[in-house]
Formats: sequence, structure tokens, C-alpha cells
Amino acid sequence: MTTLITGASGFVGLALVEHFLAAGHTVIACDIARPRATALESFSRLPGRLVVEVLDVRDGARVREVVQRHVPQRMVTLAAITADARRERASPTSIFDVNVNGAIHAIAAGAECGVSRFLHVSSGSVYGASGAGQEPLHETRTPLLPEGLYGISKQAAEAAALRLAGLHGLDLTVGRLGTCFGPWEADTGVRDTLSAPLQVLEHARQGMQVRLPRAGRRDWLYVRDAAAALDALLSARTLAQPIYNVAAGFEWTIADWCEQVARRNPQFSWALTPDPADANVSYYAPYDRASMCIEALRRDTGFTPRFDLSAAAEDFHSWQAACLPTRRQNQENGLE
Repeated sequence: MTTLITGASGFVGLALVEHFLAAGHTVIACDIARPRATALESFSRLPGRLVVEVLDVRDGARVREVVQRHVPQRMVTLAAITADARRERASPTSIFDVNVNGAIHAIAAGAECGVSRFLHVSSGSVYGASGAGQEPLHETRTPLLPEGLYGISKQAAEAAALRLAGLHGLDLTVGRLGTCFGPWEADTGVRDTLSAPLQVLEHARQGMQVRLPRAGRRDWLYVRDAAAALDALLSARTLAQPIYNVAAGFEWTIADWCEQVARRNPQFSWALTPDPADANVSYYAPYDRASMCIEALRRDTGFTPRFDLSAAAEDFHSWQAACLPTRRQNQENGLE
């Protein structure tokens, strides 16, 4: 099985590449940057075959050339700029060029080449202000009220992907990702706010006290579960709806995460601060977003998350212990 992935060098992209390689698949990993050295070294030990293609999804001709050369059976469109307000002010067109036009270029190229199955990866950010309520976010019942250009562009990309699917008769599904954390997350220049769990770990590594603006409850999704869920959508023979939430299905808080970190690091210190300006962990919104309903995902794919809070903390700790020394050595040698 050959799968082409755009945005393959990003956080979720690397996790998905790893997931498919571990299953013995061939992966055509497309991104504007090559996967970092630590990832390539780790992936070389997996049974699948990895082909790296450096391309900019904004270049439709280059995307078409790569897809025509490899003729994959499946495609995943993941390339995105996860923008904060500063990038929105400075470069709004770049957000849409990548998030919308990049998806259009990839899907159109796949349609020309007879790709049999498409998965367009969207985001829970399309729910926007609806997440400030208490009701779970549902694919068909919850209004889409995106609050930033990232969410607005992801909503537009969903609509464009589904329109192209209708025009070309494509087998295409949209997967709306929840808030991910875990292995391979890093500051790549296109992800403006790192996940709160990773911010906590970075502060702990530097010996800094963590100061939280609030406990931070959310349905945090471990990225290995995200990759498994995306695979389940891509591999399903039949699906009852065009759009699915891809989320954890349970909640915990960043305060809970800090307690997990403290169990492994007696020197680690954290606190809730009454002054938001004193906090050194940033959340994505000034409110705790409601959970994304995954009833349809469970029903139609059989997906069940494997990583609750304790399992995710254990796995992430083990991964960092194995990978971070190599990563630091590569950085010192100018390889990352």
C-alpha cells in the first residue's frame, strides 16, 4: 500500500508517517522541508519504505509532477500553517495559500492521477466560538464559528475538498483533529503555539517553574492515537458521513499533566497563578473548549483510544528519554 502525505514533516505528519511505516507500508512524504534527522534515523528501523519529496504545496505544478510520478493509492492532505494572531496580522495570505490552495492542489492532482482514496485532515478549530459552550462538539449539529484565520481557512479547505470530491467522484473523507500532543512535536516555524503539555515539559527540562493561568481542561489527544484514528478513517471500506471528529473522547487538565511530570521529576515545580499575565504556559483560547464527540468515529471505524493520561505520560516520557539525547547531538552538529 502506497500513501502520499503532504505536510509529512510536521508534528502529526511525522506521527502518521511512523504509523504507516511500522505497518510495512510505502509512504511518499511530501513537505517543504525534509523530515529532521532524528525522525529519519528512527524511521529507518521500521519495516516500511519511505520516499521523501521536498515540495511546496503552493506550487501546483510540482505537486502534480510528484503525484504523477508515484501514483499512490491513497493521499492524506495534512500541510497547514497553524497561525497565531501575530502571523494573522503579518501574513494572512500565506495562511490561505497553504491551508486552502495547498489542499486544492493536492486533491486536484490526485484526481487527475486516479488516486482511489483521500483523507483531508482538518481541525477542531472550525468549531471556534461554539467550543465555549458545554455541549460536545458534533460534526453535523454544532455550528461552525471559527474565531481566527487558521480556523476560517480550515473551514474553507473542508468545503473546497468536499466540492472537488463531488465534482470528480472522489472517495474523500474529512477528519477534524482535536488538540494533539506527543512525540515529534517541535517548533517548525508553522506551528505558532506549541501544545500546553509540551510547554510544560520544556519548562521542566530547563528547570523552570510552570505557572498555569488555569487548570486547562480539554480532550487532549495523544498523537499516536491521532495517527491510528486517521488510519482507521483512511482504511474503512464504507463510511456513513463525509466528516468525522478525530479526538480522545475523554478529558483531563494540564494541572493533571503537571502532577504526572512531578512524579517523574522530584525537582519539578508548578502552580496555578491568580495573575494571567504571570503565566508561562499558553492555551489556545481564554476558555476551556468543549470536547469533540467521537461517537461516529467509534461506530463507523471501531477506533478506540489507547492512551489515557497515565499511558500517554509514560509513553511520552519513554520516547523523550530515547530521542532527546540524539536530537540534542544532531542540533550541536548542525543536522537539525
